[in-house]
Amino acid sequence: MPTQKRAFLLLPFVVALVLSSRTERSHRTLETRTNMDDSLNFDTLAVRSGTARSDFNEHSEAIFLTSSFVFASAADAAVRFANSEDNFTYSRFTNPTVSMFQDRLAALEGGEACMATASGMAAIMSVVMSTLQAGDHLVSSQALFGSTLGMFSQIFSKFGITTTFVDPTDLDAWQNAVRPETKMFFLETPSNPLTEVSDIAAISKIAKAANAVFVVDNCFCSPALQQPLKLGADVVMHSATKFLDGQGRVLGGALVGSKKFIMEKVFPFVRSAGPTLSAFNAWVLLKGMETLSLRVDKQSANALEIARWLETHPAVNRVFYPGLESHPQHALAMRQQKSGGAILSFELKGDTPEQMRANAWRVIDSTKICSITGNLGDTRTTITHPATTTHGRVTPEARAAAGISEGLIRLAVGLENAGDIRSDLERGLAS
Repeated sequence: MPTQKRAFLLLPFVVALVLSSRTERSHRTLETRTNMDDSLNFDTLAVRSGTARSDFNEHSEAIFLTSSFVFASAADAAVRFANSEDNFTYSRFTNPTVSMFQDRLAALEGGEACMATASGMAAIMSVVMSTLQAGDHLVSSQALFGSTLGMFSQIFSKFGITTTFVDPTDLDAWQNAVRPETKMFFLETPSNPLTEVSDIAAISKIAKAANAVFVVDNCFCSPALQQPLKLGADVVMHSATKFLDGQGRVLGGALVGSKKFIMEKVFPFVRSAGPTLSAFNAWVLLKGMETLSLRVDKQSANALEIARWLETHPAVNRVFYPGLESHPQHALAMRQQKSGGAILSFELKGDTPEQMRANAWRVIDSTKICSITGNLGDTRTTITHPATTTHGRVTPEARAAAGISEGLIRLAVGLENAGDIRSDLERGLAS
């Protein structure tokens, strides 16, 4: 057979051998993740930080859809499992795509390290279960997402962890709730759904004096508007499902803090318990963060316009939005947030709770643009009735203490034209 013909026939096998060799190397190692200059602006970090490349030098971040990773030898496996926090061994706790998401979010929050989880609630479970034990005490804001309230009052209590709920804006209440066994403070600011804003720096001082870990849920603002670590928080918690994704596609959660806390406390728990973020979801979240500030800035501008309009509407009793001068913590919000954010709530008038609920449902059911769903942070405006959805499993007494009435509607403003959103709401408000 002619030499040229033999070489041609062998070419596919040579290419396959080269690709196989490169693929094996890419499974074992990634180039050192980019160390971004601290002086870079937020938008640049949102696009560039955390990026790592395999031997194939892909431009967009790769999705490593693999459950495990192979080793050069038994000795190599032993070394890498002994130092699993620094190597890729098993995707329950180490995956290249997830690591890129973690590095990027840590950069945006100004933290040293991040641990990703399957959802925001998984993040809360992870930080509490990895830090507290039976007999410990937690001080929490009473103004929380309904599932968070339920987890603190019904689930953690089964394991001997007690919680005292306080008015999130009352500093004396935080101080007076401290006990010798207090080990953690938990705060959501702005709160869900009434957008109460708490003084992170002031509460941090109380937590530090009590030697308690201070956790702040930054879901409503995202790091595009607020960075709690810079205000004194020890840990920032995220439901990445919301603004970090921004398009309602996947679930995700995260904890950001010091490398010591994340790696010594949280990582061992996540490694064993497995509330893990998938590689695919991490890749989607990476893409979402690239447009984070663009989306949130526009959504916040829309929300302010709609809040000002609702405040003057005859059918509306009250509007809850930190960007309004009428908001009780407006000045504080403008100090610790870039803007009022994209989420507002408004209460409709009514002589009885039943009438208020009927009015709220009528407005919600009359919308044709707004999506009736409990999610938030989406490019599409969402609308919900907190008393029967996000806080439906909370006791009536707890809802009343939190100020969640039957006439309350929560609006998470999206990227649609603000005038169109107003017209969509007006259909029900005017009837």
